Amino acid sequence: MNTTADVISPPAVDSLLENSLRDIGIPPCPAVLDRIVREMRKEAPDFKHVANIINTDVALGASLIKTANSPFFGFRSRVRSVNEALMVLGLTVASKAIAGIILRRAFPITPALERFWDSSMRIARLSGWLAQDVASKTVSSDDSYTYALFRDCGIPVLFNRFPAYETMVREANNETVKNFTEVEETHLPTNHAMVGCLLAQSWWLPEETCFAIRHHHDLQVIETPAISSPLASRYHIAIAQLAEFFLQRHTGLSHTCEWPKLGAACLKLLEIDENDIEPIFNEARIIIQAED
Repeated sequence: MNTTADVISPPAVDSLLENSLRDIGIPPCPAVLDRIVREMRKEAPDFKHVANIINTDVALGASLIKTANSPFFGFRSRVRSVNEALMVLGLTVASKAIAGIILRRAFPITPALERFWDSSMRIARLSGWLAQDVASKTVSSDDSYTYALFRDCGIPVLFNRFPAYETMVREANNETVKNFTEVEETHLPTNHAMVGCLLAQSWWLPEETCFAIRHHHDLQVIETPAISSPLASRYHIAIAQLAEFFLQRHTGLSHTCEWPKLGAACLKLLEIDENDIEPIFNEARIIIQAED
């Protein structure tokens, strides 16, 4: 099992990124996202310049407008342009939304991955809602949404790289004792959590998001408060795990054994009593049904 000692130092990240981008096939940070983040990091970011960057990709601009108008954000007035989307979302939230939009476009569409992306999007939306409901003082809903969307992004990378990976995923999903990533590592020199962390690092996602992706199957990280385990990261992991449990329970699809292994620790961290699960689940079902 991975521990908090596995946190990657910056020099190690650089080396791992270089090797993984070449050997595993991690999509490099798209140029449009790289340009947006660099503009954001300036002392006085230029919204108009960022809008012009986004408008060079018509599909991206349309997707950002659609995202800003989604029920998740709950804005009263409809956004009609990229400039308006940036104004209502803010650059930080907009950049995360853009990363999520581009992520799905970075991989070939197959029936298996179509189901994967649909599940990831549902878990992300439910995670954003749960963050507001059970952890609003610790994490923001858009950060929880972004984390959940990218949480398993290493899976499509490995799907494309290893022909037998789908079989490995089924084996890991049915494993009741071993860590999910341990099962992967019996067949591969890596696992989807590490690959996902590297993708998130190279795509400029926040450090606590990358850490959560790297350790989202690690019971010890959820259970053990430590300086090297950011509290926000632990909450992101727990919230998304609860969201996935609710989604699987509602749909009866995408069976895994992760909740029996991690659920108790997640509920303890979120300070949710067993008796509170049903009322929260009943509210969550409304959110899930609204997406059907």
